[in-house]
Order: sequence, then structure tokens, then C-alpha cells
Amino acid sequence: MAWISLVLAGLFEIVWAGAMKQSHGFSRLWPSVVTIGGMFISFGLLSWSMRTLPLGTSYMIWTGIGAVGAFVVGIMVFGEAVTPMRVMAALLIVGGLVMMKLATP
Repeated sequence: MAWISLVLAGLFEIVWAGAMKQSHGFSRLWPSVVTIGGMFISFGLLSWSMRTLPLGTSYMIWTGIGAVGAFVVGIMVFGEAVTPMRVMAALLIVGGLVMMKLATP
């Protein structure tokens, strides 16, 4: 259950990061509300998963899901550039996440 909570926390990190982009520096109400709500849920789920999982593993998986997810959302929603180096960087993050999961009991 802790792993499910951690993955959900990472997904909510993607939500709040995308909403923060759309909030234009917290000058738009509803994207700002979604940002703060997503942060609250994401941090809560991360905290809950840390009851069972090691700190380093939890934090790395959470930030990794958020980073790669925000990268994908940036490309698909905001039209950000897709370059070989950026894709390679995202793949390296995913590889690190897989290795961390395999190394955690």
C-alpha cells in the first residue's frame, strides 16, 4: 500500500506542477487553488508512504515521478522542446527510479 501511496503522491506532484505553470505566478485563482490542493495531497501521500518506506527511496521516487511527468506534460500540453538530450535525461531518471525500486526491500 505504501508504494501505491507513493506513486499517487508523484502523480499529484505532476498535477500541481502543471497547475502552477498555468497559475501565471499565482495570479489566476483556479490554477492556484489546484496547485495548493495538489501540493497538500501530494505531501500527505508522501508522508504516509514514508511510514513504511525509507526516506531516500520515497523522496527519490516521488521527485522522479514528478520530474519525468512534468517533462512529459511540458511537451504534450505546453509545447516544450523535445531534444535528444532532454529525452536521454528523462530516460536516465526513469532508469534510476527502476534501480531504486529494485534495491529497496
